[in-house]
Amino acid sequence: MSDAIPVTAGLFDLSHGGGHLIGGHCASCDRFHFPRTGTCPYCSAADCAARALSDRGTLHLFTTVRNRPPGYRGEVPFGFGVVELPEGVQIVSRLGEADVARLRFGMPMRLAFDPLHVDEEGRQVVTYSFHPAEDGG
Repeated sequence: MSDAIPVTAGLFDLSHGGGHLIGGHCASCDRFHFPRTGTCPYCSAADCAARALSDRGTLHLFTTVRNRPPGYRGEVPFGFGVVELPEGVQIVSRLGEADVARLRFGMPMRLAFDPLHVDEEGRQVVTYSFHPAEDGG
């Protein structure tokens, strides 16, 4: 995905192998958050540093989105849910599985980067998502 660009700058880095989400880590309260901000959302300290987050997690909530949200140019339907990472961060994410019958609470998930659309400059716009880890990942 060398010509790929993130759907929103600063959410993830595709330059290191498979890529990773960029979270924030607070030196004061030792908690992680996503997306990264310079100020801690838990204790308001201003000493948060960028940290790569885990590429595995656990599925906590899920649904299927069948209608295209305003401004969304990707395919529908798509899965949408909350995945908790080992760092304790709960990530609201697009899911690689849209069929809720194939998802279950507590299911192991793995991070992936999926194409959404091609922008006006011909670049592939990519978003992060989580896919069931049992599907070969």
